[in-house]
Amino acid sequence: MDPVAELKKLYYAAPKSTIQKDVERAIDLLKTLPGEDERERVAVYMDGLSQMRSEWAQAVRGGVSPSTNSGASSRTGAKPRGRSGPSPASSRRSR
Repeated sequence: MDPVAELKKLYYAAPKSTIQKDVERAIDLLKTLPGEDERERVAVYMDGLSQMRSEWAQAVRGGVSPSTNSGASSRTGAKPRGRSGPSPASSRRSR
């Protein structure tokens, strides 16, 4: 299989259980790419795999999950922040 195609496949199919092994394989594939152009094309997949590994490791350690919502709006009975209606600045522009 083409190294770029395999790297993309690793990115799209990476489960939490094998992410460390997948990142290591992706690094090995990156090293086989002959030129800078090919490496730049796969940089986004490498970054994505690294981000997944970091987020999943943090969740295992008991870190904050991405879906956790903090702030006043998460408290019971709190009103959402913001204004209703047009802002004064937008009213002035329409004159």
